[in-house]
Amino acid sequence: MTQHRRRVSAQQAVRKRAVVAAAFVGTVALGTGVGVWASSGGGDGKKAEGGAVPSSSGRAAGTGSGTAAAPSSASPTPSRSYPLSRAPRTIPAVSAFTPARGPGWQPRKADRVVVSDAELADEGRLLAGELGLTYAGEKEDVQAGDVRLALGGGGGNQESYSMTVREGRVDISGPGEAGVFYGTRTLKQEVHGGGTAPEGVVRDEPAKPVRGFMLDIARKPFSESWIEDRIRELGDLKFNELGLHFSDDQAFRIESSSHPEIVSADHLTKAQVKRIVELADSRHITVVPEIDSPGHLGAVLAAHPDLRLRNVNGVPAKGAIDISKDASAKLVDDLLNEYAGLFTGDQWHLGGDEYQALTAKDPQALYPQLAAAARQKYGASGTVADLATGWLNDRAGTVRAHGRTLRAWNDGFYRGTSVQAAGDLQVAYWTGKELGARPPVEYLSAGRKVLNYNDEFLYYVLGQPQTFVYPTGQRIYEQWDPRVLRGTAAVPARYDGQILGGSFALWCDFPNAQSEAQVAAGIRMPLRATVQKLWDPGRPSLSWADFQALANRLG
Repeated sequence: MTQHRRRVSAQQAVRKRAVVAAAFVGTVALGTGVGVWASSGGGDGKKAEGGAVPSSSGRAAGTGSGTAAAPSSASPTPSRSYPLSRAPRTIPAVSAFTPARGPGWQPRKADRVVVSDAELADEGRLLAGELGLTYAGEKEDVQAGDVRLALGGGGGNQESYSMTVREGRVDISGPGEAGVFYGTRTLKQEVHGGGTAPEGVVRDEPAKPVRGFMLDIARKPFSESWIEDRIRELGDLKFNELGLHFSDDQAFRIESSSHPEIVSADHLTKAQVKRIVELADSRHITVVPEIDSPGHLGAVLAAHPDLRLRNVNGVPAKGAIDISKDASAKLVDDLLNEYAGLFTGDQWHLGGDEYQALTAKDPQALYPQLAAAARQKYGASGTVADLATGWLNDRAGTVRAHGRTLRAWNDGFYRGTSVQAAGDLQVAYWTGKELGARPPVEYLSAGRKVLNYNDEFLYYVLGQPQTFVYPTGQRIYEQWDPRVLRGTAAVPARYDGQILGGSFALWCDFPNAQSEAQVAAGIRMPLRATVQKLWDPGRPSLSWADFQALANRLG
């Protein structure tokens, strides 16, 4: 509505009352709608009228790696009846916002969520339930107060979206379902944080395609409900991966039909895991399973002691399987094939770290059976490191046959081997403390894609063993970004495109050090800081205190 409204008859006024009420609901209920947003701390965009305002993280419009979908309606019409809107405050911050004058949008019970595409029904139902609205399904008509979800905008980043708040309605569109879902998360946060979604246009997309949280359920059994609560939290924050490390020396935590003898008493059933995966799918989160090998197999080997790796003196190596035996490969492949049918996402973590044979100064002498197998398979110059690399490649082949993209821990890639790790294996870089550690640039310069699990910033290890301390959200927010792969130093900017993103990791070395509730509270702000820097690695404009206050307001 503009200041120069034409007079209408009483009858016309009655007929238009519903539309007018919707347009001015922010003014009637809460003063000026945008004023309410401003009073709650919502943004401080001060560009000229119609100009794009960068996000609170400082990224300007049009600087992202993809192209956000165009808004589904024309640019908002300025009006002198309202102050110019201020940029929304969300976590992660939106990439860019074009302000406008208008009342913004507030949810009312009479309002509808409608979709233009049947594929968005799940997103529509979820948003309607969260905001107390009616889900009306596929509709072509337009009503006051509508929230419309639509696919469109052609190609580009499938996680990008635009959201237009105009004339008492909201239009969220994007080239892919994930992007539209993220638009609904922005709207939900706007409403929860300030009551009103500000008039204007949000254009948003992530800088990094992988934004993950890795959960160790092998050492500490977490309940299905706790995991599902984390999925909902991750979805609202626009994370898109949940890693599940469910096999280790301490326990094997998921029901198995191929090898029921290895399963620990306290475990998740396949039915429970299926529900977890389905919930994650509904939030556009990929569950990434990890069965670590050839190390960290203690729970599996407890039921198969004949496959334990033993040194020349017959002493077993902790958690290590004897990779010279064909039965070892069969056992692990049985499990990989079984769980590929349970975890339906396109990602898989092979582990590969901390194989005890290769922590010895002279593995050939200490483990002569491995040295003999390496020479038999790779010739006279074959080494134990070659044999371990071949093991990783063979396991990759097993999972690759199921159409998965593969990753392994960086200390599973050995220097100076005649056998090279498969070219499509992504490097999950977590540490530089292992024997013969290779710096991140060594992987990047070889052309490998890398995922950031930097244990200096992103490792929350229960009980704080060795040199670990609980990471703080503030330190991540102020000192880390995806190029900081090892320690505190960033790799050169030219490698940024090879760094796919990263994951905040929860390890449970001392499982009783914290309860489930304490863990949830402890990781709350680190998760928010991590996703902010994965969505936009730039220096945030909000101070840590303001970011923390925003997180508390958003809930």
